[in-house]
Amino acid sequence: MSEFMLLIIVALAVIFLIVLLSFIPMGLWISARASGVRVSVGALAGMRIRRVSPARIVLPMIQATKAGLPLDISKLEAHLLARGNVERVVNALIASQRANIPLAFEKACAIDLAGRDVLQAVQMSVNPKVIDTPVNAAIAKDGIELRAKARVTVRANIERLVGGAGEETVIARVGEGIVSTIGSAEHHKMVLESPDMISRTVLDKGLDVGTAFEILSIDIADIDVGRNIGAQLQMDQAEADKRIAQAKAEERRAMAVAYEQEMKAQTQEMKAKVVEAESEVPRAMATALREGKLGVMDYYQMQNVIADTSMRDGIAGVSRVDRAPAPELPKK
Repeated sequence: MSEFMLLIIVALAVIFLIVLLSFIPMGLWISARASGVRVSVGALAGMRIRRVSPARIVLPMIQATKAGLPLDISKLEAHLLARGNVERVVNALIASQRANIPLAFEKACAIDLAGRDVLQAVQMSVNPKVIDTPVNAAIAKDGIELRAKARVTVRANIERLVGGAGEETVIARVGEGIVSTIGSAEHHKMVLESPDMISRTVLDKGLDVGTAFEILSIDIADIDVGRNIGAQLQMDQAEADKRIAQAKAEERRAMAVAYEQEMKAQTQEMKAKVVEAESEVPRAMATALREGKLGVMDYYQMQNVIADTSMRDGIAGVSRVDRAPAPELPKK
């Protein structure tokens, strides 16, 4: 019975040791102690309890210790709990130390938590980056369009990485400077002869203010001549003036046609009134004859006058309104 109890105790001890070794990475602790990193077994167990991978803390700590960086393991764990990248921060600190770039641990953590690649920023401080801008089209004062493309050499500014504008702002400001410089040129040949005037003008404006970069140089990579915008605008203006003149002429023609139609209507109305008036003449004459106010000789004299007028109109070729027939004499 005592042998059986001894076996149970040994089995429980083995199981406890296996669970302990799986919970506490003893191999990682041994590596840390061998590298000069002072970390206790309780600290590793606490990382497990806080659901922090000990390897993501201890291995960067070993790397920093070997590089001679005095870092606190608790600060590394706090940065990891804040969803930061501990390995990238440590590599950035080592790179900045080798390049003699002042970079504090808190600053590196702030840059990393801000969403920027702190290691890439340190590398850009050592090795500047070249940014190619898109083609920017601008028009000189003589109306000629120029298309320019520039290459901007920038270096990361560690102090302005947090809160500083990115590459898009630098590209937009450089494009604005190119457009304003070309637009202020009196002649497009001046820009073609001295493309460096664009670089000088843009650099003098201090475009890197408020950005996370420091502009080292701006070089015009390519510049081409585009359309003659001035001539095109004059052609468009002439076409617009032509259309306006045509519209006004059409308006005057329409008014003339309307006036002609109105005059024709008035003439027809006057002719109708004349015909109506002439239709009353025979009745009036008949009434005058019956009442003795008009004699027979007067009637025949009037007929002679009418016949003579008709003959003259026929010879002259002048049309006249058809007159009503002469009234018959009343019978006595």
